[in-house]
Amino acid sequence: MEILWVLMGLLMIGFVLGPFVMRRRRGIELVTPGHPDAADPAHYGFVRQEGLDIRMPGPDQDLLDVLDLVQRTQDYRAAAQLLAGTEAQGELRWQRVQAFAGAAALELQQRPGGVSETPGGQWLRVWRTEAPKDAGGAAVHAEFLVQQAWRTATPGTDEFRIIMEEAKAACGEAALLAPGDPVPYIVELSVARGLVYPRAEFEQLWLRILDRAPNHMGAHLAALHYWCEKWHGSRELATQFAEAAAARAPQGSLLAAMPLFAVFEHLPEVNLVAGFYQSEVVTKAIHGALHAVHSARADDPMLAHVRHLLVFFLVRSERWAEAMSQLIHIDGHVGALPWTLSPDPAAEFAVYRALAVAGYEANGGSPATLPR
Repeated sequence: MEILWVLMGLLMIGFVLGPFVMRRRRGIELVTPGHPDAADPAHYGFVRQEGLDIRMPGPDQDLLDVLDLVQRTQDYRAAAQLLAGTEAQGELRWQRVQAFAGAAALELQQRPGGVSETPGGQWLRVWRTEAPKDAGGAAVHAEFLVQQAWRTATPGTDEFRIIMEEAKAACGEAALLAPGDPVPYIVELSVARGLVYPRAEFEQLWLRILDRAPNHMGAHLAALHYWCEKWHGSRELATQFAEAAAARAPQGSLLAAMPLFAVFEHLPEVNLVAGFYQSEVVTKAIHGALHAVHSARADDPMLAHVRHLLVFFLVRSERWAEAMSQLIHIDGHVGALPWTLSPDPAAEFAVYRALAVAGYEANGGSPATLPR
């Protein structure tokens, strides 16, 4: 299978992938899109690649409706109302703050403004001007600045530092407006990574989050980045952080999946070890994540995040049926790791989905045998 992954990477460079693998009892082979023997994800009711939603990991119709209204009318009030009615300590508020900030940032990128053009994201500026004491608007503005820093500037440059310092000040303002809300502090976790907070300062920030939302999965994922080897920690520190979170996770909490995210953050760029994805470390992390998924509430906003990462690891581990059982829950949305790291998240997701279908059918599976 190792050579197959190399070939897949080469194919993705050349064109957008459709179903391109066929199933045989002896294994999986590459074929051209449209080949009569190609495994077809459409047979399972999966969404075509061009219809995949890259904005969110899973459905949130209220958010989509409000985003559409805000961007169509440039009136922020529906967004303010939605956030005001969203539980402060819950995962959903954090996701919605990210979505509004991301929408404003994307608008600005598409319409930077000029002599005769209003810049994109003007509704967020009006929100902050007309409702300066609105905690939701303050949190969205802080997250907007963070996203602007990472999108438009290079870490370590003066431009990056200036935007991040502004974001830090915005986080402080948002925190003062809503003392019990963990979201401004979760936003600041990204600032801490960008401005290289000393560990003592980072840990103080982390304690403020734990005081408000000790089991917040989104906060733990944001904090994990700081402890990773590629930022300000190491593989060992990131693993310790993730395993400690999993060990203290209450029943039904998705924190039990944290070790799988730590493994993902430290995957080797080139895997030269045969069977790496069947190794004890990876297998143990997968099992922890599967247990978390099976124990979690069906409406947990972070459930889709874990399922998406499981698809990546289960396909790499050639556990086709288990990958398919995750795909039926998340198909249609691809706004999550690992797909969002790709320039074309939908194409990346489609590759793994096609492989899962082909592997499933190569081992006797069919649409009729897939549990729903």
